[in-house]
Amino acid sequence: MKKRCDWAIKTDIEKDYHDNEWGVPLHNDQKLFEFLILEGAQAGLSWITILKKRDAYRVAFDNFDVQKVAQYDDKKIAELLKNPGIIRNKLKVNAAVNNAKIFIEIQEEFGSFDKYLWSFTDYKTITNPWKKMSDVPVSTEISDIMSKDMKKRGFKFVGTIICYSLMQAVGMVNDHTKGCFRYSEIKKLS
Repeated sequence: MKKRCDWAIKTDIEKDYHDNEWGVPLHNDQKLFEFLILEGAQAGLSWITILKKRDAYRVAFDNFDVQKVAQYDDKKIAELLKNPGIIRNKLKVNAAVNNAKIFIEIQEEFGSFDKYLWSFTDYKTITNPWKKMSDVPVSTEISDIMSKDMKKRGFKFVGTIICYSLMQAVGMVNDHTKGCFRYSEIKKLS
């Protein structure tokens, strides 16, 4: 049996996400936008809640097409707020539309959101030496800096904890514990 990080052993959806996505270095702007939206939606909730709603989010948010999401109007936002498949929080839904607009501004300024985001880790994955999940921080100095810069640019739901979760999800940090089978696999990808 494969040894996994403790958070990923309860359900098949968590195992699949852990085994195939979490911590894998990601450089695709559309996927980065998806994680930005999902991490913001997760604020105050468990990640399993978001994973269960992920397919509904893809449908509701036009497969995370940032150009389309940036154009959402009040009618579309009202429609989203009635969608039981997603988190129907007005602040979070409005933040997704706002963040799409800022995301596009970042793409124009940096050439891609990927270049902007990964600049916080000098375009490299930081491999951490955690032995157990309780060693893993919820935020770091880098996520503090990233959060501050993103807020200054107008992003919403980008506190330091959300930023660190985003960093973990998209492989900016390898926070698989050393005993996890994915730790060395991700290290090779970095």
